[in-house]
Amino acid sequence: MKAATITQIKNELKGRSKEDLVELSLKLAKFKKESKEFLTYLLFEADNEADYVHEVKLEMSDLFKTVNTSSAYLAKKTIRKILRLTKKYIRFSKNKASEADLLIHFCTELIKLKPIVSKSVQLQNIYLKQMELAKKAIDQLHPDLQFDYLSLIE
Repeated sequence: MKAATITQIKNELKGRSKEDLVELSLKLAKFKKESKEFLTYLLFEADNEADYVHEVKLEMSDLFKTVNTSSAYLAKKTIRKILRLTKKYIRFSKNKASEADLLIHFCTELIKLKPIVSKSVQLQNIYLKQMELAKKAIDQLHPDLQFDYLSLIE
């Protein structure tokens, strides 16, 4: 089965009733966990981006506390998991300020694991790549916000 284009889906949804749209949304949410998480963001958290970013930062900090620093391999696995989660939350938001904020927080938490990060080239590369992505996101912001985030990076 070939998937329909976005335009075709949009035109089909325009012709449906409100009840049908609610039913379709609920079926979509039941089908995949990420769809449910995205609908949750859109319905409950999209209106207050600052609270959303704060909640994500708290979750990230809690996850960084669980990193097993006994070996670089185990630490890298957990850090990659945290990064995947962070990227998913950034995709939900699509806000460059939120992206920069979350990536800077990720790098800050990663640096707190200094002994294990300094031993692993892979973890250093993850850190450098995320800082580079944060700077790219910052470059697309208003100059006042750019100054604030760049001073935060320093």
